[in-house]
Amino acid sequence: MLLNGVNHVAILTNDAERLHGFYRDVFEATVDHEERMPGGTLSLLSIGPLTELNIFEISDNTEAQRQTPMFGRGRIDHLGLQAASTDAFDLIRERLMARGATDGFVTDFGPVLSLFFRDPDGLEAEVCVPNPDAKPGVYNPPGTPAPGYQARTDHP
Repeated sequence: MLLNGVNHVAILTNDAERLHGFYRDVFEATVDHEERMPGGTLSLLSIGPLTELNIFEISDNTEAQRQTPMFGRGRIDHLGLQAASTDAFDLIRERLMARGATDGFVTDFGPVLSLFFRDPDGLEAEVCVPNPDAKPGVYNPPGTPAPGYQARTDHP
């Protein structure tokens, strides 16, 4: 295979500091570089050893305020992040639930466990981790609850 994962995903925001704080507090991401550019700022937010979010805060750009349902958002629909381990996945899940970014429902897709969330700008994203209980060749449809994970019912 010629590729080794995702290098970056570019995201528009109206509040880079808020977005930095969210990804820092939940995922322990770090801002590696920030620069002023004509009409705004660009920051490089490291979310893994080889992957970053390129955060653009552009003056008078309202695109970050526009939110449409899943599969109606254009060619890039959502962001999929890979947790380093099941322990990391569980910690990320707790942090996301504490922020009200998810109800905590974990889908058992068979080979992977998946948790969807929304960041402060409304971007729907997903955290995945290899399923330690996966059975070879078994794939489950969306909405299949993962054993051992209880969704919060008091989520706003």
